[in-house]
Amino acid sequence: MSSKDQNLSASPGVLHSVPAGCKIGVVTAQWNREITFSLRDACIETLLQQGIEEENIISVLVPGSFELPSGAKMLLSQFSLDAVICLGCVIKGDTRHDEYISQAVSVGIMQLSIASGKPVIFGVLTPNNQEQAQDRAGGKYGNKGVEAANTALQMIQLAVEIRQKDKKSIGFS
Repeated sequence: MSSKDQNLSASPGVLHSVPAGCKIGVVTAQWNREITFSLRDACIETLLQQGIEEENIISVLVPGSFELPSGAKMLLSQFSLDAVICLGCVIKGDTRHDEYISQAVSVGIMQLSIASGKPVIFGVLTPNNQEQAQDRAGGKYGNKGVEAANTALQMIQLAVEIRQKDKKSIGFS
């Protein structure tokens, strides 16, 4: 379902299986900062509302969306995190530059997530214009920062559930 058909800020409710002391990194691109800082603020507010302690949210800035995977890797290398959320905005321009950046960022984030075994969340807007970006950063379609925070929490919850199932199993599966 496309975001034009739903509000990105619809919350799944409080997630009870997120462990105490859960630590989450938030990497935000400074390019298109009006948009990305709105995503970051909504993301962090959602994490706080869901019970993540402020001191367990590590927020850093990178120059642009292309640097999001590198920033996430640095955080994962330095801190014991349960997830990293990458927030950016790549607005289509007159050239195909946006396609190259978006492709590189999405592949980099996915590869890092798989290699690290930690959820690395893609919270990057790829709109056609500034208006579409604003609609998804607190406008009529909600805020993708909220969606990214909820995605991270759901993935952390999934990891907890899988670890619990692993402890309960005996024999061969």
